Amino acid sequence: MIDSSATRTSIAAPSLLRLWLQIAAVCAVLVFSVGAGQDMSARYDKLGHAMMCTCGCNQVLLECNHVGCTVSTQMEGELRDALSRGDNDHLILQNFVQKYGPPVLAAPPQQGFDAIAWIVPGLVFLLGTLGAAFLIRRWQVRTPAATAQASTDPKLEAIRSRIHQETQW
Repeated sequence: MIDSSATRTSIAAPSLLRLWLQIAAVCAVLVFSVGAGQDMSARYDKLGHAMMCTCGCNQVLLECNHVGCTVSTQMEGELRDALSRGDNDHLILQNFVQKYGPPVLAAPPQQGFDAIAWIVPGLVFLLGTLGAAFLIRRWQVRTPAATAQASTDPKLEAIRSRIHQETQW
């Protein structure tokens, strides 16, 4: 005779596993699609502020305030065209870098050799702070020893008292 409870649990286990896998798949789709419906104007604003105008004004693309600047209007049109084609943000930025060169980016990428632009300033600041602290500590250690030696020398004390009497200080 077959135990019916063992049969039920063996049948229920795969269906329960299947249910959990379906729930996990739905959650994964929801997590990955949160930013998929992002408003085009928000993407346009984000990308336009991530690039520089190449007309020589050294301003962010969407902030270029030159009256009649043909460069910024052309670049903004290219950005709108790329967004309407459905290009992703990384591809759009790479296309602008290929066309206008790396200075088109408002900030250097945080990867590869360009990561040096992010690391070096902090490293220089840290090394400068440590160097200044080392020098200050070294000066503080020297100062008490020099004053202790000077106060025990009788010739120096005689000169100091004479200076004090003559200047009435």
